[in-house]
Amino acid sequence: MKYNHLYRIIFSVLLITTFISCNNIAAGSYPFAERYDIYASEKLLITAVVNFKKHHPEFNVPNTITLKGNPTNLKDGHNGKDDYWCHIYFYYPDNDQIINSWIRSADNEKTTFALVSINQGLEIGNWKKINNDLNGIENEFQKKKFEKIIINGIKKELSNLKK
Repeated sequence: MKYNHLYRIIFSVLLITTFISCNNIAAGSYPFAERYDIYASEKLLITAVVNFKKHHPEFNVPNTITLKGNPTNLKDGHNGKDDYWCHIYFYYPDNDQIINSWIRSADNEKTTFALVSINQGLEIGNWKKINNDLNGIENEFQKKKFEKIIINGIKKELSNLKK
């Protein structure tokens, strides 16, 4: 009876430890990203993003960003030929935030568009991961804002491209 109780305690401790460690070591390159399925090819979705940024230049990242005090820039696109993700950056001028997102083909009919992180200000290095670093209220606010402004705006551009 004594050993049965001891085994239960050891099993419970191992189970809790496994759960905690799995929660802290998330799988994949962008484990916390908020993903949206868009029913369009990656190429068409990228064209819609380009059109959105052309029609709404206020959401383009300013040329005045810095990294450790030195001028730098964030370029949209793939970081090399072996990069699976097309990185896209947006800017919210109302609260001085840079938005990091990516696009990746899911299959022939849909593409994943993901909200990854938010940088406060024009000095790069203040990134907060969505679904990880923000408190619950701020996290939900940022996701809703991204959906309302960016996702819905790009879906409108997609519908214009499909006409």
